[in-house]
Amino acid sequence: MADRNTPQKLVWRARIVLMSATGSGTMAMVRALGKSKRTVGRWQERYVERGIEGLRRDASRPGRKPPLSAAIIRRVVEMTLHETPPGATHWSVRSLARAVGISHTSIQRIWKAHDLKPHLVKTFKLSNDKRFVDKVTDIVGLYLDPPERALVLAVDEKSQIQALDRTQPGLAIKKGRAGTMTHDYKRHGTTTLFAALNVATGEVMGQCMKRHRHQEWLRFLRAIDRAMPKALDLHLIADNYATHKHPKVKAWLAKHRRYHMHFTPTSASWLNQVERFFGLITADRIRRGAFTSVHDLETAIQNYLAHYNTSPKPFVWTAQATAILEKVARGRQALESQH
Repeated sequence: MADRNTPQKLVWRARIVLMSATGSGTMAMVRALGKSKRTVGRWQERYVERGIEGLRRDASRPGRKPPLSAAIIRRVVEMTLHETPPGATHWSVRSLARAVGISHTSIQRIWKAHDLKPHLVKTFKLSNDKRFVDKVTDIVGLYLDPPERALVLAVDEKSQIQALDRTQPGLAIKKGRAGTMTHDYKRHGTTTLFAALNVATGEVMGQCMKRHRHQEWLRFLRAIDRAMPKALDLHLIADNYATHKHPKVKAWLAKHRRYHMHFTPTSASWLNQVERFFGLITADRIRRGAFTSVHDLETAIQNYLAHYNTSPKPFVWTAQATAILEKVARGRQALESQH
């Protein structure tokens, strides 16, 4: 063992045996050799069982588990796609692992390989509007090829915005810890934000009002009329909310000939770009805010609008009407094939 070509692992194993023969304790060997108690004990046992030859060879390790058969993989995929567990709506990795008799990590690998995500679900709604094609073509045309000497405004109201105050103060964000806020809250009333998004510039005109009846809608239309250049026509994109089509609203529009209303199809609010702005203000200012009164909430909304309009950016619409209609047709065909 004194040969300098002797592997080092064989040298320290032999030293364990020699030190054991001279009566050295386990801890003395641990300190002298830099090995763990478990390692010292293992090679002492190996020498007792197999002698010098036992020191020369490492214990055999179990081989890799054989890969899953194609039949098992196919069964996992089929069960994920076409079956549900008793008493549940979808499989989890562990419930399916128990049903098939393999590990949950194997289920995870199979799902990843086949891009299966049974824990996720996406919502949708196909419009049944009889004039769906005409309305989509009309509104997309306004986005992609707006009329000359006119402004295109995406308008709507975000109703029932609650002035919520937390019951206890939260903790600020810090390194290693997210900010905190209580799950419960105090209600202090609601407001409605009427908004008009200038599709060309991204600027947003907004007013908060207590209610969202046709009276408030008319008041907002009058505010738009005062704010926008008189020489330009106004093309307003709006949804089918009854307030927007009230007889008194229609009468007012008839007297103001520069207004042109373009209504989105039913169940197709995604066509109205102002909804994108509502998503921004909700995420940036409202959802995590704490408001002690409706006035406090409305002040926060107006401050957000003022800041937003200092550097507005239009939402760039790129989808052609034909592409949208083809996608909707495929979705409808997929639904009908299931029934």
